[in-house]
Amino acid sequence: MVLSLLLLPLLLLLLYFIVRPRPVTIPIKNRHVFITGGSIGIGLAIAEQAAAEGAARISLLARSLDKLEAAKQSIQKAYEKVEVSIFPADVRDYDAVQHAIREAGPIDILVVNHGVYVIQELENQGLDVVKFMIDVNLMGTFNVIKAALPLMKDRKNRGPASIALMSSIAGQVCVYGYAAYSATKFGLRGLAEALQQEVISDDIHLSLIFPPVTETPGLEEAMKTMPEISKIMVGSDMMKAEEIGKITINGIKCGRFSIPCNLLGQMVAIATAGLSPQRSFVMASIEVVFAGVFRFVALLFQWH
Repeated sequence: MVLSLLLLPLLLLLLYFIVRPRPVTIPIKNRHVFITGGSIGIGLAIAEQAAAEGAARISLLARSLDKLEAAKQSIQKAYEKVEVSIFPADVRDYDAVQHAIREAGPIDILVVNHGVYVIQELENQGLDVVKFMIDVNLMGTFNVIKAALPLMKDRKNRGPASIALMSSIAGQVCVYGYAAYSATKFGLRGLAEALQQEVISDDIHLSLIFPPVTETPGLEEAMKTMPEISKIMVGSDMMKAEEIGKITINGIKCGRFSIPCNLLGQMVAIATAGLSPQRSFVMASIEVVFAGVFRFVALLFQWH
């Protein structure tokens, strides 16, 4: 009995090695990268990294025209050859999003990065705030993908394309005060896993980025209402937007479905792998072997 339990993971890994999908490389150079929430913070950092990788065109969508103009100037000053287009629009407005994407043209790399971040106990949080986060973080993502998908499928260059969704480590594990925000980020995973099955035949590859707390203007605003317990649980070890931008682009290039951003995020990703896609045989092996171990660690954390 014990021997059978030990052999089962090995047999599963052998089967996975036989039937596993082939690794994919998604080039950034000479391609069109479209980023929502691209005027500041992580979105701008992703745009700058894409420009550094040689993207031919970068399109930025956000609400503030002034911030978009500043982002455009910043990118073009550092990378003169890249063409930068800006589109002021609210992701909650499907017609405005569709108009912007049609004007931008076929997209090779779509990074759905926009999001709002209000951390508060649900009992004290107004339903208008909850709805605001759902409309922006979740419905806004549906709006962007629905508008972009037909053009992505009709690209003349049928090379591999990418749709990357900016989730959060709060989309993998919940923290005090994050009820509404986590609900929107957990929803992105369900969207990504199902959509990957629908578009894989079109050589379009989904990615989910799971950044931890990051130094951004959004965080500064969220800290004003964040409960003290949430601040303690989140901690003070924050990443910079530039780090997330680099990790995001590198993950997209490898066609990774799950893109954690630090060691803790990697451990959480292994513990919560579930039925998510996995292209790396090495990572698949680690997930099979260590998922139970990290589940035990998670239980200890919950009990504590």
